[in-house]
Amino acid sequence: MNCSASTWGEGPPRRLLITGFVIYVVWVGVLFLVFGWPSRVFFVLYFVPPALITYYGAQRSKRIDRRWNLTHWALTVRYLMVGHRPVINGGRRAAGRAEWLPLRARLGERAGRLAELPGMGGVEGLLGGDEPKTAAGRAVTLDIRPRLYGPDVVYRARRRGRTKQ
Repeated sequence: MNCSASTWGEGPPRRLLITGFVIYVVWVGVLFLVFGWPSRVFFVLYFVPPALITYYGAQRSKRIDRRWNLTHWALTVRYLMVGHRPVINGGRRAAGRAEWLPLRARLGERAGRLAELPGMGGVEGLLGGDEPKTAAGRAVTLDIRPRLYGPDVVYRARRRGRTKQ
């Protein structure tokens, strides 16, 4: 008989409990500040959404097995809100605002479908333009010739490169 920890019912993991607690505190805190103490009718609005987010968010993602759904959702929302900021020259220079990926490019083909929905005509301006066009110079021709250096050549080059101490 397999006596693994999950078969004997040790309860939910601590990480899940802490995540659920934080989600509940934030959700109920915001609703309490906006609407005040819940009535009997609105108690469901205070209780069910964080429970669903915690339950489905703590399950493993189908795309990346090591990641929770909650992490995947947060990264997706972050990508849609902030976008991809390119790394230029190994991070030596920050990308300018014109070099950021606009929302229309982040949404891809879904942007056109979103703008075509009834009542979403005002969204067209928020989506921004297409991907920024980059000015490119003339094509560079590559003349690649493989070379095989023996250990004697590498040794001499190494000795030449050393600094005198």
